Amino acid sequence: MLQFCLIVAVVVYLAVNAHFLVKLEPTAGPLTASPRVSVCVPARNEERDLEACLVSLLNQDYPHFEVIVVDDNSTDRTPEIIESLKERYPNLITVRGAELPPDWYGKPFALHQAVQNSRGDILLFTDADPVFQPNALRTAVGEMQNHSLDMLTLLPAAEFGSFWERTVQPLIFAFIAALAQFGKVNDPESEAAMGIGAFLMIRREVYDRVGGHASLKQVILEDIGMGRLLKQAGARIRIAHGQEIYSIRMYHSLKEIWMGWRKNIFLALNKSVVKTFYYIFWVLGFVVTPWLLGAYHGIQGSSGWLLGLSLIGLFLVGITHATLCHELKLQQRYAYLFPLGALVMAAVMINSMLHLLLHGHAEWRGRTYSQPVR
Repeated sequence: MLQFCLIVAVVVYLAVNAHFLVKLEPTAGPLTASPRVSVCVPARNEERDLEACLVSLLNQDYPHFEVIVVDDNSTDRTPEIIESLKERYPNLITVRGAELPPDWYGKPFALHQAVQNSRGDILLFTDADPVFQPNALRTAVGEMQNHSLDMLTLLPAAEFGSFWERTVQPLIFAFIAALAQFGKVNDPESEAAMGIGAFLMIRREVYDRVGGHASLKQVILEDIGMGRLLKQAGARIRIAHGQEIYSIRMYHSLKEIWMGWRKNIFLALNKSVVKTFYYIFWVLGFVVTPWLLGAYHGIQGSSGWLLGLSLIGLFLVGITHATLCHELKLQQRYAYLFPLGALVMAAVMINSMLHLLLHGHAEWRGRTYSQPVR
């Protein structure tokens, strides 16, 4: 009964949350105004994905924009890639990043330098690995104008390659979406806020008013931090699904998945041990144990109502997983891998917690950040 109630509670919550997620439709027509947009891209050892990302940004159909890429002391071919593109695209502004000051973290400092070299009335903060459709800027600026927004952040379409990406990443993406509480984030009366680092568009006047990234010097999750900072200042923010205008393949292997999420998933849970185990309970209770109980009741020949509840619970879980596969454009057979993915996700969450509690620092891109805040 407890298992069945847990399943129903999760299904209802996910359905209600998904109801409030706005799906952005691409804009093709003219805008009421076309303010200059400055796209800010931090790049530290991004030789694998950087060229595709920058080329997609530099070929936008928007009339007034610039792309500012900051080479954050890379040791791979990142500087060469940037220089080769600079020769072809006059609206590409390149910045050789300064040495990281002791009171800054890497990404906030890189974005801070990008803004210092920008001229736009609207700032778009992104990463070095998404790929954008040509109408991405036009669509986002139109959404900002239509809803009088100060900040717009967009969920991307997800791309998967390896076995472990298809097994683990869908569950982590679903977990993040569940935590986002879309209706509350988009409600000006609610304190809830969110930011997606791959697409964070902000009016410059509001960005400057809250102190920009200088107010988030030692924040690893600077995207969420920026959303909260703006919401607290009375800014109107909006989260939506931008799957029609950009996509991202975040990690390519189990090691990258593990290290990438280890650095921030415990921070996203406010460094709370209680929250960590609470969410592990819900993830495993929804994804793994329904299969175990269903198998147990089937093998043991349990009474009809127990077996019936187990099968109904499995059906609801299956429908949810099938919906997730549909939304992520994954073949339905990958839903059967999600129990394995949930176990890996739980292990990453525990590792993230233990690493930060025992070592007191987070690691990313060859840098160590002591006692990081969110």
